[in-house]
Amino acid sequence: MSGNESRAQAVFQVTNSEPLKVKPPKSLDKIWATDVFTLVKMEEALSKKAFKSMKKTVETGGALDPGTADVVAAAMKDWAMSKGAKFYSHIFYPMTGASAEKHDGFILSDASGKAITDFTGSLLIKGEPDGSSFPNGSIRMTNAARGYTAWDPTSPAYIMHTDNGATLMIPCIFISWTGEALDKKVPLLRSNSAMNDAAQKVLKLMGEKEVATLNSSCGAEQEYFLVDSNFANLRPDLLLAGRTLFGAPSAKGQEFDDHYFGAIPQRVQNFMQDTEDQLYRLGIPAKTHHNEVAPGQFEIAPYYEAANVAADHQQLLMTIFKNTAKKHGFDCLFHEKPFAGINGSGKHVNWSVGNSTQGNLLDPGKTPHENLNFLLFCGAVIRGVHKFGPLLRAVIASAGNDHRLGANEAPPAILSVYLGSQIEEIFEQIREGNLDGTDEGGIMDMGLSQIVPFAKDAGDRNRTSPFAFTGNRFEFRAVGSEQSVSGPLIAMNTMLADSLNWIADELETELKSASNNTAAVIAVLKKLVTEHGVAIFGGDGYSSEWHEAAVKERGLKNLPTTADALPYLKDEAIKELFASTGVLSETELASRFEVYAEQYILSIEVEAKLVINMATTSIYPAATRYLSDVSLASSSASELGIDLDKTVATSIAANINGMMASVDKLSEALAKEDHASEEEHMQFCANTIRGLMDEVRGYADALESEVADDLWPLPTYQEMLFIK
Repeated sequence: MSGNESRAQAVFQVTNSEPLKVKPPKSLDKIWATDVFTLVKMEEALSKKAFKSMKKTVETGGALDPGTADVVAAAMKDWAMSKGAKFYSHIFYPMTGASAEKHDGFILSDASGKAITDFTGSLLIKGEPDGSSFPNGSIRMTNAARGYTAWDPTSPAYIMHTDNGATLMIPCIFISWTGEALDKKVPLLRSNSAMNDAAQKVLKLMGEKEVATLNSSCGAEQEYFLVDSNFANLRPDLLLAGRTLFGAPSAKGQEFDDHYFGAIPQRVQNFMQDTEDQLYRLGIPAKTHHNEVAPGQFEIAPYYEAANVAADHQQLLMTIFKNTAKKHGFDCLFHEKPFAGINGSGKHVNWSVGNSTQGNLLDPGKTPHENLNFLLFCGAVIRGVHKFGPLLRAVIASAGNDHRLGANEAPPAILSVYLGSQIEEIFEQIREGNLDGTDEGGIMDMGLSQIVPFAKDAGDRNRTSPFAFTGNRFEFRAVGSEQSVSGPLIAMNTMLADSLNWIADELETELKSASNNTAAVIAVLKKLVTEHGVAIFGGDGYSSEWHEAAVKERGLKNLPTTADALPYLKDEAIKELFASTGVLSETELASRFEVYAEQYILSIEVEAKLVINMATTSIYPAATRYLSDVSLASSSASELGIDLDKTVATSIAANINGMMASVDKLSEALAKEDHASEEEHMQFCANTIRGLMDEVRGYADALESEVADDLWPLPTYQEMLFIK
């Protein structure tokens, strides 16, 4: 079957298939968290003593009585089996960025040969996967491979339903036999603990008598593309790399701004309803869905949750989206830049900190200049972003995100803080040594009687900022859509812990001589803003003027590629940050650099191999076949005395020759192995391999615009983005 026949068949299948029907949605109260072993279900199933112990652990992170584990395990097994589960799995989050799971049955056989079910506290608490077969940064080797999963009681167990049955999923940490973290959950839990310890000190110095355990919260907006599987299956680059390595622009893209918040196609609406039904059953608070800016792009946004649970839910959400998309005839693409020339996809992480006694400590209230706790915590964020901007860039570094940052409504790679005009003015006053207050947002009155006037926000929204204050939280907009939110949360919690520790030390000193708390807070924050206020920026983050001023005048780092950013994980200041807070040891931090550097290199090498293969085996044959047809037509016309324009044939020949010459150069570069270090290898990938890939693509995309459509082998941007 020729390429055109395959494409034509794909188009026929897409345009003639009926949307997969979904059952009418049940009311939320009927399905909410029905597949989750919640505290409510535990209270029904456990003794009062066991439930009290579990509730304390879940709500405060306190130690769990080991004797409670057997009671919980038995209740959990009975509940799971009542839901149809015959297997359980310790689910964990290795440094692949994906989830991992190993399924074990509840079944045992006794001496008489009868089958019985069993699930003890020891089985609940600990599992033993192979630690050397996951990315580990040389912490584990084949001859020293043991690893452990260990139950995390603060993230609820749940039932995962698939076509193959139901499984009890138990969220776990993943560590080596020697005790190092091999996953993303352990450092996240540690970072939250470090933040809580530091925040407690500050709040108690501020005179707070009752201070409950603090937790960070996360609400991650997830952007994604849907491409019909009939098209995706004809694109080796989408199947293996998650993005298109070739593709001429469609005549229409996103320039009309007509897709954003537009009417959702029926197939997509059915898909969204199906996914959200599953999410609600798993206690994931999906709140908003809509069309995004680019054609074929969509977004789902959950309500915020405790960071640890939110991180687990984010991984689960991506799994559900991928699996459910297949049922609806789609491929769900989480790659940050699956299509060139239009918006990429981010995962905007809305982050805050708070507790049950002081509430959200990043909520300024109606009079932010009087909210001293808010000002201290906001100041701590400013200091953290300035001191550890390269770390924030490193934790969102990936081969995919490099394509997205700095273009098409994605923030730049320079880390700065946007506060909004009201909060920025307050910190400017503090810099001057006073605190006079600011105007509120005012009232929006359109002068139309039927439109009810409403309160304006005190500050605007800046979509060019990578780290923006959005009313009662910070939005880390630079996180990539395919990435785990754990890395960014770890970095933000840890930098906040460091800054709060600094503030506690400074505040303790100032309170000894200051007339009151306000004077002490102003003195501390004046010092902070004077030293770290260069990170505050409210202007256009895309402008060349900002890029120049940020680096030359403010001393901020511009780290456009992963190859530039990841080496900062070796920086002494960042080593000290993680060591002093107890979040990552030097060995654990070094392992992460090694893992992420290898993943970056491998990602680009896979793409380069695909470019070579697709150019050689798909595009070259189609182009030469068409060149032969054009040449034959020209020769036939000449025999009839007709002189056809040879410009098209000449251009096609030049592009074919240019493409194959570039393929040869890329093949030669890919064969290079004598790299002195991982840093050098990454830079080679970023600056040489990717440049040669773009060179091949330039010729190939030109050929797509010249070769007859009935010969072109790959589904086009027009087909993939607009046929739903």
